[in-house]
Amino acid sequence: MHDGEEPPDFKKRHVRRTTIILEDDERKYIDAIIEEKKEPGIKQLFSKMLDVYRSMMVYDWKYPGEYYMGISRVAFISIELINLLLSQIPTDQHRTLGRRAGEAARISMETSLNLDPRDKEKWSDVFKRLRVQGLGDFYQRDRYIIVKTPFMNSPEVLRGYLETLIDVGLTTRTMNPPFIYELTPER
Repeated sequence: MHDGEEPPDFKKRHVRRTTIILEDDERKYIDAIIEEKKEPGIKQLFSKMLDVYRSMMVYDWKYPGEYYMGISRVAFISIELINLLLSQIPTDQHRTLGRRAGEAARISMETSLNLDPRDKEKWSDVFKRLRVQGLGDFYQRDRYIIVKTPFMNSPEVLRGYLETLIDVGLTTRTMNPPFIYELTPER
């Protein structure tokens, strides 16, 4: 190889560089996030932002404040509001409420994402979607579904939601997070 000659695999490793011009307050904010160790660096921050953009379909955002995930309109609301609303519904109706919400979520995933939540092979994609939507961290371990950091404090709402969304029968094994549900043979 001679001076100025590129290595043979250079084009495979070549990275396109992009310059982003930030306002002073935007750059100060990013620097503060990095200094507070909330983010390891600017590249990682932008990578995470792009991942959220792709996962949340932010391109469906209609400013200000209208956001759609496929056919479903989504709002950013607090867990306190959800729990306040749930407290107004009799506990014996929580599972039914969850089932109705699970049906709406299933229809949305099928029509918007071409994702059938009832297909067990697709459960990891479904659970990733639920995590991206902020409902919690969902895992399947053998015959159990574990929900870490659930968004709502009612295990029966979440039970009904999952039963209808992924078309299974579940038995609630814990009443406090992390919620653990056992898959049952009958629905």
